[in-house]
Amino acid sequence: MLSAGGTAGHLYPAQALAGELMRRGEKIVVMTDSRFKNYATAFPGAVIETVPSAAFSDRSVIGLVAAPFEIIGGIVMSLIKLSRIRPAAVVGFGGYPSVPVMLAAIVTRIPTAILTPDALLGRANRLVMNSVNLIAANLPLVRFLPKNMSRVVYTGNPMRPEVVALEGAPYDTPQANGALRLLVFGGSQGARAFSEIVPPAIAMLSTELRARLEIVQQCRAEDLEAVKVGYFAAGVKAELAAFFGDLPSRMAWAHLVIARSGAGTVSELAVIGRPAILVPLPHALDDNQTPNADALASAGGGWRVRQSELTPKKLAAMLTEAFSLPDDLARRAAAARKIAKPEGTAKVADAVQSLARAA
Repeated sequence: MLSAGGTAGHLYPAQALAGELMRRGEKIVVMTDSRFKNYATAFPGAVIETVPSAAFSDRSVIGLVAAPFEIIGGIVMSLIKLSRIRPAAVVGFGGYPSVPVMLAAIVTRIPTAILTPDALLGRANRLVMNSVNLIAANLPLVRFLPKNMSRVVYTGNPMRPEVVALEGAPYDTPQANGALRLLVFGGSQGARAFSEIVPPAIAMLSTELRARLEIVQQCRAEDLEAVKVGYFAAGVKAELAAFFGDLPSRMAWAHLVIARSGAGTVSELAVIGRPAILVPLPHALDDNQTPNADALASAGGGWRVRQSELTPKKLAAMLTEAFSLPDDLARRAAAARKIAKPEGTAKVADAVQSLARAA
């Protein structure tokens, strides 16, 4: 049984693990709450079950009062469904919909595991980290550590097959007077900050650099027109969209990436091997994206810069320096691979199956 929230950071690893376990002949049940309607298509071949859940953030006063009762209701419903389904193991991927399921599994002594793709355990996972049997980690953990670190196994992050297929894709070092390929994206919904900062930064570049640039940028739908106008005025070739369904292949295409530093993004950049300027989401809970960015930057695979410090002028200077040193970009591409764990999906599947068999 897999239980996950509905954001890409929770959904993609759960999808990857579900696919691997089903290839091994396991039956999969996915538990979530009723708000995520796309789970049936996201997990073909799996049984989808829903339970009530609630979060304590971004809610009205009435919602905050009701939240504990919703969670209790979710635990009761989870207990009923667990007794009926009798899973061999329950795996939580974080997000508040996973909390009632994981608490119910712990109470009934079903083998439990949680996945933490970030270097910092999320709040939902922290609620149960000292009671689960296994913590499958991606990056070295920082802050909010479990009491028993022996339960932590560094498996890597389960990743989509289309990412793993690009493992070690050759880096096409920029050539003198050749194209300079820049990919900009900000997570599953784009990043307004990049729409506001990157185009004016590009406009500050030299005429020679702008003539060589090819940009692919993910923007929020409401920002597309303004970004298009900015690049047109700068005379830069740019492909813009609110969503790219083939983002891994776009990463492989790029000479340099500008992105947020969610765990999935950092993991995919490392496996594909591309240098990046990483800008952690400034309002992320517990600043969980900064340690992810630091992991890649410390390995030499790129740069970490805070959004509050990223002015168009600063970014223009960073891009000018980066593109003037193509061999350094190639070295950073190779360095990014130092933290890659392309076998993460298989390792998490191995750990979960071992946990279930040992019960």
